[in-house]
Amino acid sequence: MSTHAEDRYYVPHDSHWPIVGSAGLLLLMVGVSAWLNGAETGFWVMIAGFAVMIYMLAGWFGTVIGENQNGVYNLQVDKSFRMGMMWFIFSEVMFFAAFFGALFYARNMSVPWLGGESNNFFTNSVLWQGFEATWPTNGPGEVGGDFTVMGPMGLPLINTAILLTSSVTVTIAHHALIAKHRGTLKLMLALTFLLGFIFVGLQAYEYVHAYQDLNLKLTTGIYGSTFFMLTGFHGLHVTIGAIMLFIIWLRVMRGHFTPEKHFAFEATAWYWHFVDVVWVGLYVFVYWM
Repeated sequence: MSTHAEDRYYVPHDSHWPIVGSAGLLLLMVGVSAWLNGAETGFWVMIAGFAVMIYMLAGWFGTVIGENQNGVYNLQVDKSFRMGMMWFIFSEVMFFAAFFGALFYARNMSVPWLGGESNNFFTNSVLWQGFEATWPTNGPGEVGGDFTVMGPMGLPLINTAILLTSSVTVTIAHHALIAKHRGTLKLMLALTFLLGFIFVGLQAYEYVHAYQDLNLKLTTGIYGSTFFMLTGFHGLHVTIGAIMLFIIWLRVMRGHFTPEKHFAFEATAWYWHFVDVVWVGLYVFVYWM
């Protein structure tokens, strides 16, 4: 067996972070479940769970960053990191595929069926007489009352331009890192996470407008639920991605990463491009169609 450092199998040392993370997840899930079922203490248990999870993430990633900077990892560990990130992004693709699938099923199967486009005429003529299969809709029960659709122009279009621009800036930053242009790297990376936070801020403003002026809410039938589930989870991913980019920027400011070794940067860029692609699909199928 070769004794070369790059050929040795890396065995991580003992760590308490998995236990801390498990405790945080337990508190988080118990708190959310209790809160949704009306228990007032559930909210504070949920907050405690979030706090433990943030503490765990900061500590664990800090440990990994420190080990990496001290040269503990070899090429084998680098490959495992890459495979882990690939599978993580694949799981995220499946996550959003489920919600896009729900939107497709509601629009192209459930709503037409309720409108009478099926062999069972009782569905429309007896159960939901007079219901017309149109989209958008809050269903034959008109759950949530009348509402106005969120159009594709205005803030959604601005947010689309912002995310597409951020995809360009993070790519420029990546090329600057490889070319050893640290000034351009710092500027473009800072611009990327700032654009991400601007996107989240504008989306929050859009939600306020939807609730107050359009009566478009999470409880507004099938259209409201799919609209807010898709855009809301995407907004959460943008927030996480912007935080990741900010942390990478802090590391760049401290002199981390070289043209040859910068997978943390690459992984974050992969994630950010994934978020951008999801938004393009979301913008087309949720806002335009």
